[in-house]
Amino acid sequence: MSLSRRTVAIVILGAWTLYAIVNAALAHYILQVSGRPMSWGRTLELECAVAYVWAAFTPIIWSVAKRFAFDRRHWYRAVPVHLTALVGVSAVVQLLHQLLHPTDNPGWRVHDLASFARLVTATLYDTPPLYGAVVLVYYAAKYYTRYQQGRIQAAQLEAQLSQAKLQVLRMQLNPHFLFNTLHSISTLVREDPDAAETMIARLSELLRLALETAGQQMVPLRQEIEFAERYLSIEQVRFQDRLEVRFDIDPRTLDAEVPNLILQPLVDNAVRHGMRERGKLEIRSRLRGAKLLLQVIDSGGGADDGPPAGAGVGIGLANTRARLATIYNNQQDLTLRTTSNGGTEAEIVIPFRPQGETRVDDWSHENQDTHRGR
Repeated sequence: MSLSRRTVAIVILGAWTLYAIVNAALAHYILQVSGRPMSWGRTLELECAVAYVWAAFTPIIWSVAKRFAFDRRHWYRAVPVHLTALVGVSAVVQLLHQLLHPTDNPGWRVHDLASFARLVTATLYDTPPLYGAVVLVYYAAKYYTRYQQGRIQAAQLEAQLSQAKLQVLRMQLNPHFLFNTLHSISTLVREDPDAAETMIARLSELLRLALETAGQQMVPLRQEIEFAERYLSIEQVRFQDRLEVRFDIDPRTLDAEVPNLILQPLVDNAVRHGMRERGKLEIRSRLRGAKLLLQVIDSGGGADDGPPAGAGVGIGLANTRARLATIYNNQQDLTLRTTSNGGTEAEIVIPFRPQGETRVDDWSHENQDTHRGR
């Protein structure tokens, strides 16, 4: 972030004021020791006058340094320009010094242009270090600014890359759950047309909800729960009363920020490979310190031709692992384990990041009872 001109002017003035105070203290001490005492106020006045001339010339020197840089190709152009600027600053400083505190040495008194030129030439030894320091400060600030800009650009590129990766992963989920849902509908078209029609209507609601959040990478958990409800309502049409669904949601977690569609692949995996004739499916959310715990548990007994429980294969689970790793790095965990009754438990642990104040009233006990009873 570049500083305003006013801020730069204040910094320049402050730095040269500090330089004047330090020089005044040294000069005052030297004059006292050498037997030529000068009052502290007079010494500070002289040093401030010289320092403020340098302060006035500092932006000009920086402008010269910017236009005539000491690079490998054009250094021969920059050298004479900077030498001219150095002599010019030195001349102004010496002129001011002679006006405020004329020398006592008759040999160095200024009475014409030649004597002034001789004085400037003789005192040039004092000017190059200050001039060089001003130029070095400019280049140091310039390269530091470039370094910071490079870091910002690198961070922005990394963020853009991560967003692009997340977008690709998320877009893979849409055809994935759509294919599975259409497959369920196709099995009922001939066997139970009314059920198939109900599933199509609920699918339209599900797609509407998916489109409403199409551009969102992160959503509140309550929205994920709603999507899971819609999806499972479609599967319940297919399984009728053979699929029991239970939501055990901690109200404190409802406003937690989670990746969009993070539960859906786990729910889909539980339905596809955790049920055969009859089964139970439970979705839980808990707080574990500063972590959010999400669980999808099925009762087991899925289709024999599906992937083994806990294998973690397929587009959905692989996609979920990749998204979690991209968003949270090593602050996340996705575990699949076999339960005591032969089912599968999928568990996600991510940092708990509330989007706002928890609104418990939105998740009433009545809604919880409704979800548990389905």
